[in-house]
Amino acid sequence: MDSSSLKGLLDEHARLEQELADPSVHADQARARKLGRRYAELSPVVRAVRELDEARDDLSAAKELSAEDATFAAEAEELAAKIPQLEAKLTELLLPRDPYDGSDVVMEIKSGEGGEESALFAGDLLRMYLRYAERHNWKAEVLDATESDLGGYKDVTLSLKSKSADVEGVWARLKFEGGVHRVQRVPATESQGRIHTSASGVLIYPEPEEVEVEIDPNDLRIDVFRSSGPGGQSVNTTDSAVRITHLPTGIVVSCQNEKSQIQNRARALQVLQARLQAIAEEEAAAKASDARRSQVRTVDRSERVRTYNFPENRISDHRVNYKAYNLDQVLDGDLDGVLDALAAADREERLAAQAG
Repeated sequence: MDSSSLKGLLDEHARLEQELADPSVHADQARARKLGRRYAELSPVVRAVRELDEARDDLSAAKELSAEDATFAAEAEELAAKIPQLEAKLTELLLPRDPYDGSDVVMEIKSGEGGEESALFAGDLLRMYLRYAERHNWKAEVLDATESDLGGYKDVTLSLKSKSADVEGVWARLKFEGGVHRVQRVPATESQGRIHTSASGVLIYPEPEEVEVEIDPNDLRIDVFRSSGPGGQSVNTTDSAVRITHLPTGIVVSCQNEKSQIQNRARALQVLQARLQAIAEEEAAAKASDARRSQVRTVDRSERVRTYNFPENRISDHRVNYKAYNLDQVLDGDLDGVLDALAAADREERLAAQAG
């Protein structure tokens, strides 16, 4: 990045600092959150620039003083070795960011091949993500769920929200979770003790804070029905659950966990908005020949992104050749190891693309 562009970022950071110091800005929570996230995004860049400028100034002074005092020569050598490291750090911070990294997400988990065992595994994945959200103090909310006969889930939709305006939001951590997750274990339904393989699919979308895709009301078919529990048992005496069908795309979204029909309708529209936004982003990326990662849309065991092997207590992510033998801890929400490996691989890929 040239010096004028870098100065523009420094000026923007200073301007944001002034705006956030104005109490009136915080009357609009959405705006304050947006400004706070951008400020948090720029702050590491500003710190890196200041640290690099300070090191360069110190190097210049040490070189001048070394002619009079040999002890400064050693300091100059240390600073000369440190500066390339600081420059590399700044280069990494200036890499183009995913604009949704600070966003909250909508996640869908769907059972696939494997029948009841797949549904039970979908339930395990749901618990894993809920425990991870709990560890990170995120707000997790199940928006809609279809339970299986044995207590698993045929499909479940949840919302995960950060309670702070961090630049590393929910999307930054979970955006690579989309795809087919394969499980190898002895199912509860297996009487012979044989290991079975089944799969569940995960789809994840950034939850838009503002409407970016226009939804024509004429394109929607909205049905209302009574909320139901396991086995289809009615848990509500009123038609409060809502199912919305987007006719042009065939996308169907339902929500039954809110208390009123109005609330369920609002949440279902929000999920539909997120899914349509994701489709629009993918189409735009394809037209621009962007190399953004695509999510697997079918729950086919052959197109797996990760395998959970119970007999060996092993988790393997096939995209980055990550392997660890702490599956029990991962399923209890300790996902940072594999998520860090995915983030590091993505960072290296972006660095290589910029260098090329």
